Amino acid sequence: MKIAVVGATGLVGSKMIQVLEEQKVQIDELVLAASDNSIGKEIVFQGGTHQLVSVEEAIASRPDIAIFSAGGAASKQHAPRFAENGTFVIDNSSAWRMEKNVPLVVPEINADTITPETRIIANPNCSTIQMVMALAPIHRAFGIKRLVIATYQSVSGSGLKGINQLNHEETYKSQPNTPNSESMPAYPHQIYRNVLPHGGDFCDNGYTTEEEKLVNETRKILRDSTIAITATVCRVPVTGGHSEAVNVETLKPFEIAEVRRLLETTPGIVLQDNPAENLYPMALTSFDRDEVFVGRIRRDFSVGNGMNLWIVSDNIRKGAATNAVQIAQYIIRQFFMR
Repeated sequence: MKIAVVGATGLVGSKMIQVLEEQKVQIDELVLAASDNSIGKEIVFQGGTHQLVSVEEAIASRPDIAIFSAGGAASKQHAPRFAENGTFVIDNSSAWRMEKNVPLVVPEINADTITPETRIIANPNCSTIQMVMALAPIHRAFGIKRLVIATYQSVSGSGLKGINQLNHEETYKSQPNTPNSESMPAYPHQIYRNVLPHGGDFCDNGYTTEEEKLVNETRKILRDSTIAITATVCRVPVTGGHSEAVNVETLKPFEIAEVRRLLETTPGIVLQDNPAENLYPMALTSFDRDEVFVGRIRRDFSVGNGMNLWIVSDNIRKGAATNAVQIAQYIIRQFFMR
């Protein structure tokens, strides 16, 4: 089993390597590819040293699986070249997510969309992954009519640039003209002690690309284009972990106790919902965890079949690296271990 990680030195790529080791994924040969300025550097994996190679060398090595976290442009350029060699490509960018013949996969929900002929698989957006993990069992049981979503997304969703900007502003208390201030381009405004109603780029319709991902990707993963969805994405001064307030209107009536039982028995979900003890999901306690945490479950009395959920997860792990590794594990089990 030969596995390549493309974009191995980035925030998510590094976490992918860590999760591959944690999950003890069967790997006989690991190929780590990075940009030209990183070629030749070394990374330790499972006690051994691995030298970073170019993308061209990685393609030539013909890996069984290539996990991409190198940005959309690199994925568009190189993913098809890996695929032509018979490699299963798992791509973490938005480049392929809405392509009709490319599966958009959260393994606990729709791994069956991957076939032996599939060659490019898209990893969903981080905020989408954690949300559909909680919504999928509800949709199966009661049908979802409408979603109203507000997200509170950490700066790590913007990569190292976002983390660096927050750390820089916190260190210098946002004073202008401080050292290295010109290297903090993640956001158009201060993020320290601030909340920005701005994730991604603004579209002509007034929504952002991050908000549109929540709409389109959710419908694709849940295989239901009829769900009405509206979203507001906010960036908050938190280093890791995305939080979401999700209002759900279902087609069928439900009891809150039923919803709790569904979520408690869903693999990958941890129920944290005891307000009397101040127990509810938080970014702080979800950090560096692979599960999706759900709490503040309560009925919305303003509509017939409404409920509110608070959903939190580590966006770098389950929202990116862990989900991609889980897809790789599924592919190994289904297509390489028969």
